[in-house]
Amino acid sequence: MNHMRVLYLAVKNMKRRKSRFIFTLLGITIGMASFVALLSMGDNLRSEVTHQADAFGANLIVMSRVDCPFINLSVLTGDILPESIPREIVGEIARIDGITAAIPYLTLGASIDETPLTLVGILPHEMKAHREWVMSSGTFFADDTMHSAVVGYLTAQRFELEIGETLMFRGQEFPITAILEATGSNDDISVFMPLDIVQDIFGTGDYVSFIVVTLDDVTNAERYIAAIMDIANLSVSTNEELLSSVLLILGSLNVTLQLIATVALIAAAFGIINTMMTAIYERRREIGILRAMGSKRGTIFWMFILESGLYGLIGGSLGFVIGFAISRIAAPLIEQNEFVAVLGSPDTAVVFSTSLLLTVLGLSFLLSSVSGLYPAWRASKLTPMEAIRNV
Repeated sequence: MNHMRVLYLAVKNMKRRKSRFIFTLLGITIGMASFVALLSMGDNLRSEVTHQADAFGANLIVMSRVDCPFINLSVLTGDILPESIPREIVGEIARIDGITAAIPYLTLGASIDETPLTLVGILPHEMKAHREWVMSSGTFFADDTMHSAVVGYLTAQRFELEIGETLMFRGQEFPITAILEATGSNDDISVFMPLDIVQDIFGTGDYVSFIVVTLDDVTNAERYIAAIMDIANLSVSTNEELLSSVLLILGSLNVTLQLIATVALIAAAFGIINTMMTAIYERRREIGILRAMGSKRGTIFWMFILESGLYGLIGGSLGFVIGFAISRIAAPLIEQNEFVAVLGSPDTAVVFSTSLLLTVLGLSFLLSSVSGLYPAWRASKLTPMEAIRNV
């Protein structure tokens, strides 16, 4: 029997019981769709975290010594952090020979129209030079004492803010003097004010949340870390160490979600086994006739394997399309969660991946083919006498 005839018989059997075909296909489609959606969003989240770390522009990050890995994530996402580092430490770090800048951040919780956001206290001149900000409209702070606010690009869009409007924090009004150009980082979802003003109205004292340090020679990072730790009992990480710790957290989360998707795939595999075993009992007469006409056991075996594989290819293709669509729809909803606010950049999007498509098709075909091994073996063991018994 030639290969085209085997393919024809496999396709014909799949179409024979349309309802069974649909439900079996639905199982593998749902399993692959969940796998694709979780994998796509996980990959996208990792790439965005890496982008945020690059945009941060830091060689070293100085934080309070807290035994909590999520502090590192909060630094990259621009989330709220406790004010725990005396501001005088900033000056001492800046005076270390070889350190080009020590830039303090004070991140606090605030709200606009009862919607929470992050308010960041900064040293205007140093911050603008470090982040290379460009104004979309308005004028940046003239000095460190201006009683005003600069708004990130996405925050301005979200709340429809314009130059001259006022923001209310702790019962005081602050006019908006500038709106930043989109940066593709968490700067877009924040509001910035001079550090002295923020410390005063929020009563934090002369403390900051963390310090970003830039070096003139990154190859001597260990020496600078030791020098900073001699000044105060603080945690000092390189940008790479910070990124690695955050990716480790996200990796653990991603593995957990993929294990959940794997359960759906295993359930789909048993669905294929059940479908193929049922098909054997319904087609005993057909198999017996094929054997009586000279078809070899290997031909019968590969006919059932091919049928199982086709379920995988079709289900994998549909699962990829559905999973990709789900990830595109879900990404904007997920970015509203503070834990993954890092997705809040204006050009964030789950992008099509040819490698992911090939991986999904290969995995679904392999899974389905393996699921069909036992039914195919059982079918190949049938003898021509089955035809006589089922006439």
